Amino acid sequence: MSVSLRLSALAASVAVFLPVAAQAQVLQINSSLPEGSFAHAFLLEFQERVEAELPSMDVQIFMGNTLGSEEDVLQGLGFGTHHASLSASAVVQINPRTAVFDLPYLFENRDQVQDFAASPAFDMLAEGFEGRGMVLAALWDNGFRVITNSVRPIVTPEDMNGLRIRTPTSRQRVAMFNTLGANATPLSFGEVYSGLDQGVIDGQENPAQIADSARFYEVQDYMSLSNHVYLPTFMLFGEPWLNAQTPEVRETLLRIAAETAPWTFAWGDETDARILEELADKIEINEIDFDAFQAAALPLYDDPLFVDAIGEDMIAVTREVLGLE
Repeated sequence: MSVSLRLSALAASVAVFLPVAAQAQVLQINSSLPEGSFAHAFLLEFQERVEAELPSMDVQIFMGNTLGSEEDVLQGLGFGTHHASLSASAVVQINPRTAVFDLPYLFENRDQVQDFAASPAFDMLAEGFEGRGMVLAALWDNGFRVITNSVRPIVTPEDMNGLRIRTPTSRQRVAMFNTLGANATPLSFGEVYSGLDQGVIDGQENPAQIADSARFYEVQDYMSLSNHVYLPTFMLFGEPWLNAQTPEVRETLLRIAAETAPWTFAWGDETDARILEELADKIEINEIDFDAFQAAALPLYDDPLFVDAIGEDMIAVTREVLGLE
């Protein structure tokens, strides 16, 4: 064999045994949301921070499920075919403990969400992902849901009585609104505007930014800042991909993900304030009696519909962290 051929063969054999981190520092992150969304803003911030500290790392962002459906990507994290994902509601199919965020009136503000993220409850969430080949790096912001309707301002639970409120098909969400005295009416999102316009339903519940972008203020008179459900986004790494990196790279990525979290929550507060200011001339906005709603919803925390999905231990730790009796 010629010297050149022997050198080529040696180079090829060495390349086979080089760690992934030495061959190519590429991190691909998937999100189901489109470019320009809050998730895109968060990932751009993360990308900037990572590439500043790890110049050899090429962080590639794929919005709108470019890499596949959110469910497929989540499975791929465990299989090693995908690197990372910023996900939301789809994670409940992987880790039932995340259904804890379906508990109504659990968080009053984003500070409490961050308290949760710094508590043993977060560790319990993380354990639920570990068994599926994923690493929960951090909880990032997503948003609170509020209620709009065309009948009256909602301040106390009594104001909910008899209101036909559109909900998603989630059994937990339907149970929540029925418990509070409303008539929960599950409808697909595409039917909501026409249902409100035609009086089939009195109101709906969604984050304020969705109520704004969907122009619900054209067919609704009142927006009550109920904050009845908060769902974060979950910054997840695939364990196979993460373990293929050097210890220094792993530690840096996890640290930056955690350090980015407060920035996302501040961004969420600022965005909510801006949207509410823009909506103030289009719809009447009011605060609610949060303590009264939370007290009215507490029986649901012992309801088998919630307990069986979330786990009694997860609910107990969460209530302790947040001081709920």
